[in-house]
Amino acid sequence: MRPPMRAPILALKDVRLADGPLMLFDGVDLALDARVRACLVGRNGAGKSTLLRILAGQIEADGGERTVNPGARIAFVPQEPEIEGATLRDHAVAGGAEAHRADAAIEAFGLDPRKSTAGLSGGEIRRVSLARAFAEDPDVLLLDEPTNHLDILAIETLEAELSASRAAALIVSHDRAFLERVTRRCFWLEYRNVKRLDQGFGGFDDWAEKIVAQEAEEARRLDRALQREQHWMARGVQGRRARNEGRRRRLESMRQARADRVKDARGGLNMGIASSGVSGQRVAEAKGLSKAFGERVILKGFSTRILRGDRVAVVGPNGAGKTTLVKLLLGEIAPDAGEVKLGTNLEVSYIDQARAALDPEMSLKDVLTPLGGDQVMVRGEPRHVVSYARDFLFRESQIRQPVRTLSGGERNRLLLARALAHPANVMVLDEPTNDLDMDTLDLLEDLLADYEGTLILVSHDRDFIDRLATSTIGLDGTGRAVETPGGWQDFVSQNPGFFGRPSTTAPARSEKPAPRPVATRPVKLTYKDQRRLEELEGLVHDLPAKIAELEVGLADAGLYARDPTAFQQRSKALYAAQAQLAQAEEEWLALEERRETLEAGG
Repeated sequence: MRPPMRAPILALKDVRLADGPLMLFDGVDLALDARVRACLVGRNGAGKSTLLRILAGQIEADGGERTVNPGARIAFVPQEPEIEGATLRDHAVAGGAEAHRADAAIEAFGLDPRKSTAGLSGGEIRRVSLARAFAEDPDVLLLDEPTNHLDILAIETLEAELSASRAAALIVSHDRAFLERVTRRCFWLEYRNVKRLDQGFGGFDDWAEKIVAQEAEEARRLDRALQREQHWMARGVQGRRARNEGRRRRLESMRQARADRVKDARGGLNMGIASSGVSGQRVAEAKGLSKAFGERVILKGFSTRILRGDRVAVVGPNGAGKTTLVKLLLGEIAPDAGEVKLGTNLEVSYIDQARAALDPEMSLKDVLTPLGGDQVMVRGEPRHVVSYARDFLFRESQIRQPVRTLSGGERNRLLLARALAHPANVMVLDEPTNDLDMDTLDLLEDLLADYEGTLILVSHDRDFIDRLATSTIGLDGTGRAVETPGGWQDFVSQNPGFFGRPSTTAPARSEKPAPRPVATRPVKLTYKDQRRLEELEGLVHDLPAKIAELEVGLADAGLYARDPTAFQQRSKALYAAQAQLAQAEEEWLALEERRETLEAGG
């Protein structure tokens, strides 16, 4: 006999929740089984953090059920944790953990339990909050963007702690490499409902693409059926009205379904990036750089040369001096020893780590139009501020809201909107991936891959670095700095033990990790080609209807006799549409074959 199925340790059934007029969840079902680590994936604004808070019991849904196994202990680490007590130990025991467990967990994350909670950095707040959660020995871990503000070695510590824990876990994160290593199940929050995949995140993209393709085909069938029904309504006969009332109701139902689909359609970012005038071939050349703050040594005798078009990643533990190194290389602060020679015609644009460049009391409109008015100059062309903000998925109702009301992902998109409006030939991105959803990250990667200027990237996101970097500079926090061609995987393989302990580059489970290509070999279509592919798909879909309409008109035997000019015009239009369709199909096929080849690793 098959053993009876165990009840999930934490579950939601038919959960509904509205945020004002906006419906966030409409019949959400989610079951988390004991000892299963899962991820919750969805675009910014879909409600992932809200769903975690419902699961944690912090807020109540408008309808539906939440069930928890009797006696189950739940630990929740939100995106922006609040710290309690005078020391890290005080915070870690505040949830009921025993002191010895709290101390061990804090030390596992590289912190001193006796350290004061005053003046903690973002990374320290994150680490002690995670330590508190593990110290409580919970049955369920709910983690909202747990890798934000963590350096790569701290992320690897978190991976090890999760692998050793017996707790079930539901994780919201943008970090692909992290999710691939720790998850066994995926939940996808999309269109106000949750879909489930019984595989780890490594299988998510292929699964999601199949679902999107199925939904697109269903949408096309709905549109075709709607056109047929509308045609019938236009030619309806008065005497059949009663008999066909059911058909009219079906049409109205279809119209409503289509309206709902359009309303729920994924908003697409329309980011663009442009390089300004070409810089000199040399961007920065550093020789023998040394820098210290008191007894804390950042650099000792480091040299490098950054040329136009290079994409340089800077990695290392939190506090190792990554941002300081960037400022040294761009001449913003002076070294204690050595020299930096900057190139000519440098125009630098920043996206900063702490979002410090945003005044929390300023409105979104004021951030984008600091000189007033309602126009934004976007790469030399005027755009209305509302229209430009929509490109970054902001609603018109948010334009006058203060920055402090925006989520972390929205603040990051606002910084992107401001930075990308101005052409620059050097872009500095300091932890740009924090709080961004994966679709936005994919688009940002495509834009940066096509960027003709120079990129300096400070990031803890291993996947992001591997996809973009042409070289990686590592700082170990003691003054040593090493530069290696390639991304993160190249760096750790060529510099084993550089950070004081071996870096765990293999997945925690036995599954073979997906190989990471170097930045110089594309793994997907460029942003321009992807946009062209989408345009071609639209043409291939729309042109047959136009051709059919023209053919119907030309099938009128009396048209030429009545109006030769109209006949000639329609004939020319039909020929042009047929030629356009043939060309579009040929170009679409070539791009689609290229996409498949790239994704297959060819």
